[in-house]
Amino acid sequence: ALWISLEEHQDALELIMSKYRKQMLQIMQGRKGEDAEPVLKVHQANSVEIESQIDRICEMGEVMRKAIQVDDDQFFKVREKLAQLELENKELRELLSISKESFEVGREDLPDS
Repeated sequence: ALWISLEEHQDALELIMSKYRKQMLQIMQGRKGEDAEPVLKVHQANSVEIESQIDRICEMGEVMRKAIQVDDDQFFKVREKLAQLELENKELRELLSISKESFEVGREDLPDS
């Protein structure tokens, strides 16, 4: 009796599931045409927005590259000027030391009064 009851239950469940699958297939086929259009429009709108954002990001990247180039150029100019000033300072110190030496030599040559 249990075996027969189980088979009847399985048959009823299989009938219910086949009807459910058939109805779901009909619903999905009926909706495919209707649902695809709004989803496609939303997808296209999102694609346009994403492309716009990518373009803006690329423009910002280009601006940042130019700013980096300007900063690098400015850095090298400052570095070159600093090296030039250091060399000039060194040469002036050498001239000053030569001048001091010659002044001291000149004082030693003078007779004491």
